[in-house]
Amino acid sequence: MKVAIYTLGCKVNQYETQAMEQELRRRGHEVVDFTAEADAYVVNTCSVTAVSDQKSRQAIHRVQKAHPRAVVAVCGCYPQTHADDVRRLNVDLMAGTGDRAGFLDLLEQTVRDRIRIEAIDRSFERRTFEVLPAGGMESRTRAMLKIEDGCVNFCSYCIIPYARGPVRSEPLEQAVAQAARLKQDGYREIVLTGIEISSWGKDLKNGQTLIDAVEAISRAAEGVRIRLGSLEPRTITEEFCRRASRLPGLCPQFHLSLQSGCDETLRRMNRRYDTDRYYESVELLNRYFDRPAVTTDLIVGFPGETEEEFTRTLAFLRKCGLARTHIFPYSIRPGTPAAEMEQLPPSVKEERARRASAVAEELQRTYLTGCVGYVYPVLFEQPKDGAFCGHAPNYMEVLAEGEHLHNIVRRVRITGVRGSVLLGEILED
Repeated sequence: MKVAIYTLGCKVNQYETQAMEQELRRRGHEVVDFTAEADAYVVNTCSVTAVSDQKSRQAIHRVQKAHPRAVVAVCGCYPQTHADDVRRLNVDLMAGTGDRAGFLDLLEQTVRDRIRIEAIDRSFERRTFEVLPAGGMESRTRAMLKIEDGCVNFCSYCIIPYARGPVRSEPLEQAVAQAARLKQDGYREIVLTGIEISSWGKDLKNGQTLIDAVEAISRAAEGVRIRLGSLEPRTITEEFCRRASRLPGLCPQFHLSLQSGCDETLRRMNRRYDTDRYYESVELLNRYFDRPAVTTDLIVGFPGETEEEFTRTLAFLRKCGLARTHIFPYSIRPGTPAAEMEQLPPSVKEERARRASAVAEELQRTYLTGCVGYVYPVLFEQPKDGAFCGHAPNYMEVLAEGEHLHNIVRRVRITGVRGSVLLGEILED
């Protein structure tokens, strides 16, 4: 059969879609573009905000209207957390966030027998990690390796623990085997991803932590870059930095979720750190790595955020000197404690988002300007603007003149900055 998959949301969703595509091909099916004619259309949904739910519904409606005779299947966080909403959409197959191989079994059955099937499990009862094939599209230079699923942090604005269940870690020997296979397949960079990779190892109860996994994966894929997904600030300890800084392939880019630079707001968010602990993490990274890129996410206009609290957040951003900050105006996620708090007007959230974005752009310019004169090994990916673009280990985009550089690493001296892109010249080996 011909199958098309549309993916919304995070890197984990993207990873799981790629894994399903690989498994479909292994079973002898053809994976086609979502705009092409297919026997089945799969919408892999996101539910991180109410807007995400809306986008998921719109994607389902579009495909039902465009292909009324095809099977429409829905999986992911939206049906896992809002099954009744998805039932009203009259899809042919509805499943949640677990058992991707089982979902494909049901998809084959739905297409063959033309029956409607629903398969939503109880996410909190999951105890094992589902190992899925790692990798990426053939044209890509980097692969994602999912090593963890689930979260038990229960931040007051987030529904993901309900969608994904408790922490489950990929056993180390399996992660190592997948990393070695990715190296053999020719990937030059591996991104370790998961719902909350900082918690990797907690469920294994053998004393292993994330840094143990990073070291073992680095050894298995020697010569391949290793990039870490989003981290909780508490992950960054003296021991973590000491061991991580000895790994030659580890990219010095660390995405530390901040969400607010005000302790009162962090408490309302039910975050597990304060600004002192966050800044300690930033200082440790700067001590052990040469100009690391510390990036983050920030929610502005959270319920109860006063002007004074927001002003403190802006000052804290400047204190940390972050390389890149993704700004999100708070969006209500029904079913979470924050949705029941007193909300700020949309105009206040939008105005604060503009002010925070201005500070973020200022800090990013400062970081990029500081890169001028440095020499970075750049992993080139694709042509752009008459040159070739790629990424330095700090994940800053680099543009340099050259041809036929796809999936090649070259030393590049940074000569300037254009917007959010570093300009460079390739050095002779």
